[in-house]
Amino acid sequence: MKRYLIFAALGPFLGGFFLLLATTVMSGYLDQPTWSEVTKLFAVFIKTLQYSYLFGILPVLMIAAVDDIVFHVKRIRPVVRMLIVGGIAFVAAEFLYGSRGSDSGVTQFILYGLVGFVPATVSSWLSHESIDEPVTA
Repeated sequence: MKRYLIFAALGPFLGGFFLLLATTVMSGYLDQPTWSEVTKLFAVFIKTLQYSYLFGILPVLMIAAVDDIVFHVKRIRPVVRMLIVGGIAFVAAEFLYGSRGSDSGVTQFILYGLVGFVPATVSSWLSHESIDEPVTA
């Protein structure tokens, strides 16, 4: 149960921030950032945080279920589990957000993939640190 709470609390927060950052970078708004532009970015992030949780809670809980399933396979080490969960989230986020806008290419592919990869990997790591039992010799 802790695993799902960690993913639900942290996933939409990080995912919303990285989605806002990816769309901002793709639009060219942060090509030459000034302090006022960065503060506007954080103001928009705070204002849209409720929508990040509204629309991000279900996908994050599905990724948490994948992490829970992979956790029960005893042969898979924690680092490999984090990379598997992050890779699945990368692909899912790329399919979900990758067709946004008129741009296409490697930059868009990587930026929108990181929207899923970073929250899933960080949440999986934190759930490993707080939940997993230590391995006995």
